[in-house]
Amino acid sequence: MIFTTQKISESYWKVRIENPPVNVFDAAFSKQLIVLMDEMEAEENLKVVVFESANPDFFVAHVELLNITDFPKGTGKTGLSISWPDIAKRLEQASFVSIASIRGRARGLGSEFVQAFDIRFASKEKAFFGQPEIGIGSFPGGGGLERLHLLTGKARALEIILSGNDYDAETAALYGWVNRAVPDAELDAFVTNFAERIASFDKFAIASIKSIMNERAVLPKNDHIMETQTRFFQSLESPESRQRIKRLLDNGLQTSGDVELNLGKHL
Repeated sequence: MIFTTQKISESYWKVRIENPPVNVFDAAFSKQLIVLMDEMEAEENLKVVVFESANPDFFVAHVELLNITDFPKGTGKTGLSISWPDIAKRLEQASFVSIASIRGRARGLGSEFVQAFDIRFASKEKAFFGQPEIGIGSFPGGGGLERLHLLTGKARALEIILSGNDYDAETAALYGWVNRAVPDAELDAFVTNFAERIASFDKFAIASIKSIMNERAVLPKNDHIMETQTRFFQSLESPESRQRIKRLLDNGLQTSGDVELNLGKHL
């Protein structure tokens, strides 16, 4: 199983991600995430869920680039593609609070994955972020063009997306990409204390806060998300993109090694 759920209490769950070697977001990841989302939504007493990685070098590396056609097809509960956009929207709208406790790399769809969470805390020493799609002749297709600028502002989102580079946790926190960078030795205790504090409060109040804020906020529109995803997949079929992806795969992309650890440099 890619997702291992530890039910600390009926109101507080921890979910550990483990998809060797580098935690790519592949078809199995997507299918199991759909099941997990159904389980979380069905638990009416759930108040807070923390996601963390079993791999200290990779939170979620990026989308799996060899077998994209294997992703689940169809429309989810929100009217968006079931493969990922539907889950992202459901996380935003859920009555529980979702927290990403990030160690390792969160790039591409990995970055877009955590952007859909309510709150993000990152290891000061071990978390790195990036939107590397421009390096394969493409652009963010999983919500990055719709959500990142809401966190960082337009200018910084453009810097991140157009550079394709890696950003450390302190810079990510400065930009608003994550809530804060926490010293690695303190991260687990900090997130646990924060999650337990939320879990001690009233469920109705928690759900109301999220619901009202969502009503007031400028959330991504479904048609924008779907159009971007369609254009993203189309971009991967271009000769330039195929050539760039092949070069990266030949050099070790999606395996545990220097390309994945220092992807910004290799782009």
